[in-house]
Amino acid sequence: MAKLKGGIVGCGGIANGKHLPAIKAVGAVELVAFCDIIEERAVKAAKEYGVEGAQVFTDYKDLLKLDLDVVYVCTPNRAHSFITVDALESGKHVLCEKPMAINYEEAKKMLDASKRTGKLLTIGYQSRFRADSMYLKKECEEGALGDIYFAKANAVRRRAVPTWGVFLNEYEQGGGPLIDIGTHALDLTLWMMDNYKPKYAVGTTYHKLNNDTETGNAWGDWDPEKFTVEDSAFGFVVMENGATIMLQSSWALNTLDVEEAKTVLCGTKAGADMHGDGLHINMIKHGRQAVEEPNLKSGGVAFFEGDDADKPEVLEEKCFTDAVQGKGELVVTAEQAITVTRILEAIYESAKTGKPVYFD
Repeated sequence: MAKLKGGIVGCGGIANGKHLPAIKAVGAVELVAFCDIIEERAVKAAKEYGVEGAQVFTDYKDLLKLDLDVVYVCTPNRAHSFITVDALESGKHVLCEKPMAINYEEAKKMLDASKRTGKLLTIGYQSRFRADSMYLKKECEEGALGDIYFAKANAVRRRAVPTWGVFLNEYEQGGGPLIDIGTHALDLTLWMMDNYKPKYAVGTTYHKLNNDTETGNAWGDWDPEKFTVEDSAFGFVVMENGATIMLQSSWALNTLDVEEAKTVLCGTKAGADMHGDGLHINMIKHGRQAVEEPNLKSGGVAFFEGDDADKPEVLEEKCFTDAVQGKGELVVTAEQAITVTRILEAIYESAKTGKPVYFD
């Protein structure tokens, strides 16, 4: 099958750290166009990952004029919606980096454009493609946990505030750790529960550590004047069927209980957690409390062969290009991702008003 022709908008950290290496590893897409508002970044990416003669742009609209099959949107959060909508309207399939958008209204524009144009839209929730996630999803689909009525979505760092780019800029990003890493944990949890019908949400956000100067931060001290987003955010979500989800997210919290993009599930037949480096499934067997820990390092479903075959971002890319070529289905759908964005927005709104936010 002929290779797809692709373009990428945004050639910064997430593009170079995740998408560009994954595209190269899978090899289904020829990158013929690169766009970034800082031209030097696009030029560098084109030299490293582009085909001979790859074009470079500083305006994404010029890139969209080309005859492309797929477009990757790897910009700050605020730009996700309008670039994605324009890309879909111009006839391209889109993989947009998470979160889907800064709010539900913008995300709905993306979903509507995908439906209107018939073009595929997926969001970069690569944590679904981890070995522990795929194993647990199978368990949930087979009913091993029963009715999952309580869950925790965890994304907590002790001191790992990203100090580069626009991560600390509320206008560009729409928020801090909740929209950055909390979004992964919530996506995993909703996916496992297969429950996308929230009833109401309550949330709190904190700016307790933003002004610290001797921070012990993994990436060096942050600038208090630039740290305009929350350092921690917590949510309590009740679903229409009565299930409860507790969401914890933080870039900086005085705790040793740290884990990122992890979920804890409690069902009527069994429970599961992703604590530490493994997956644990607890149940009652023969009248005894029992715990199973699957070996996720040996074997498994053969999704893709290659040097980076087991990397979540590579499996994500393979899933996207297979779907575009008619060889498979998307794992992350826009309909699912929009619910994640809607809940995150409700938690932020509840934190501002001090009141629960009810969903229609």
